[in-house]
Amino acid sequence: MKKSTSLLLALLAVLMMSSCVSTKKIVYFQDSDELFKQTQQIMQQYEMRLKPADQVLVKVTCSEPELLSIFAQDVVMGSSGGGANQSSVTSGSSMNNAYGYTVSTEGIITLPAVGPIKVGGRTSDEAARLIEQSIIDANLIKDPEVSVRLLNGRVSVLGAVKNPSVVELTSERNTIVDVLARCGDIADTGLRKKVSLYREENGERKKYSLDLTDCDIFSSPAYYVQQNDMIYIEPNKSQSIKSSAFYTFLGAGSAILGVVSSVLAIVVLATK
Repeated sequence: MKKSTSLLLALLAVLMMSSCVSTKKIVYFQDSDELFKQTQQIMQQYEMRLKPADQVLVKVTCSEPELLSIFAQDVVMGSSGGGANQSSVTSGSSMNNAYGYTVSTEGIITLPAVGPIKVGGRTSDEAARLIEQSIIDANLIKDPEVSVRLLNGRVSVLGAVKNPSVVELTSERNTIVDVLARCGDIADTGLRKKVSLYREENGERKKYSLDLTDCDIFSSPAYYVQQNDMIYIEPNKSQSIKSSAFYTFLGAGSAILGVVSSVLAIVVLATK
């Protein structure tokens, strides 16, 4: 009797340990309390840099609005020169003097009366300052104020998430956590330790392997996403086994075994 009871108690202990291990597989940013005892400096570049095929909105203002008429040329967006599409972006007073451009394969947009400007590899703010200086250098406007905004930033999310989708980026600063949250978070079948992010940089495609249960994720160059990133969450390969009738029976049996073990332990203690 004592031997059987000891065996049942040992099995119960194993089941409890298994439960603890599974918890460690799903909790995000483990040991972050220790890491953030001191504030951490953000080292990564989080602003998106303009790439070929990006569509950008360029808005120009100045103290003499009549000078802005030189930019009102109707060129189709997506042309090889990266021209403006006046009809698609100038509806509404807030968008006056704003024109859409497509970045060419060489990283160039062509502004009317200014000419080609290489914006590829620059942030939106850097591109805006470069355009301002180009307008001044061309003696077109003395005090231009330029803003540049990416129009088509998006990230694809596939694999074991609750809602696989293409996520539209709404700002210049987006983390992988932001993107996954908009997909409903990782599904219960997803492996948080095996997240892959694929990125195109300087004509090359890179892969970053991420572990979202590790607080070191905050220092990863892939923590802040870039436009055209693709995120893949690997599913748990044992999921098909878990959904089988045998696994259901095994789970129910484990629960019953735990109850029986507890009762036997109480009986043993009571008889001593």
